Amino acid sequence: MTIHTSAKAGVFTESVIRGMSRRFNARSGNRLGVNLAQGFPDFSAPDAMKEAAVQAIRDDVNQYAITWGSVSLRNAIADKTERHYGVRPDPDREITVTCGTTEAMMATMMALVDPGDEVIVFEPFYENYGPDAVLSGAVPRYVRLYTPDWHFDVDELAAAFNDKTRAIIINTPSNPTGKVFSRDELTAIAHLCQKWDVTAITDEIYEHIIYQGPHLRMADIDGMAERTVTISGISKTYSATGWRIGWIIAPPAASDAIRKVHDFLTVGAAAPLQEGAAHALGFDDSYYSELSDMYEKKREMLLPVLQEVGFECYNPQGAYYIVTDASALMERTGHSDDVQFALWMIDEIGVATVPGSSFYSDKANGRTKIRFCYCKKPETLELAVNLLREGFKS
Repeated sequence: MTIHTSAKAGVFTESVIRGMSRRFNARSGNRLGVNLAQGFPDFSAPDAMKEAAVQAIRDDVNQYAITWGSVSLRNAIADKTERHYGVRPDPDREITVTCGTTEAMMATMMALVDPGDEVIVFEPFYENYGPDAVLSGAVPRYVRLYTPDWHFDVDELAAAFNDKTRAIIINTPSNPTGKVFSRDELTAIAHLCQKWDVTAITDEIYEHIIYQGPHLRMADIDGMAERTVTISGISKTYSATGWRIGWIIAPPAASDAIRKVHDFLTVGAAAPLQEGAAHALGFDDSYYSELSDMYEKKREMLLPVLQEVGFECYNPQGAYYIVTDASALMERTGHSDDVQFALWMIDEIGVATVPGSSFYSDKANGRTKIRFCYCKKPETLELAVNLLREGFKS
């Protein structure tokens, strides 16, 4: 007997990003190597945040939290949002805590999108967005971002909107490109959302890793507060990708639908970790400026060396990734596509990356692209620099 599998599960593959990490970890021998594929820090999360979570465990905060998030964390999210953006969402009606931003996006899509609706996705895109659309029954409509600054063509974007368009996904700052959408770009998108009655779903997980601030929220563009769902979380800002604490800020009617889906997807996020997250959201503003300064220094460790060894680099404005074009190096090393080149880099150079085709609906458009992440300790990046120089020396 063969177990039937769904058609939708056959539309997409497993995560290429996490697959590259597994390939790196499976290398034979004890050779030095660096994983610059998957975007998790190899340094510690803030001690104060960890201690708050440990104390919550000791205080026996070990049973279910309120499904849509503990009171303390929802209040902390509201306080932080008001402090940074001048708007205070209602903790009781407009904030939902989720198991990371991955679940936040999935719950939002399933709550707001019907089968057959269209969802606009900018590409290159974070690899979850396409499967999220498929799993919610939607049809993704892709709009290209163009190098070197990852801009979109306004006419192409306008042509993607129609009577079937239900939502548009915006990731700013962006994974994989590090693009930060400008006020003019957000305003152009907002006009189209209002014209076609479309919801903007914004993934802002990198909101505090931005090199020329301040961060601009779509929800703060004129006319968009009531038609924007804002997603963020602690993974990147507080270096705790394994905690899986995310949240959604949305108008009450949208929140009501999202909370129902969230309830039956995961019930709720880990209760003691929510208390640790609530503590972290109260950090002084200097924490966030120091965070962006730290990542800017890491970018400047890696980017010039990538250029030096032969990659064409697209300078990120935010997040902690660098997308490159490896055409010259692929030709020199005898590789015809990004996947084979990325696997060769793991095996021969000892540096794991992500092949760029995983960020495009038409894989040919990413055939020469390679993504590096730099959320690593200085000594880790120094090792990566040395391996790259040695591996690509003439």
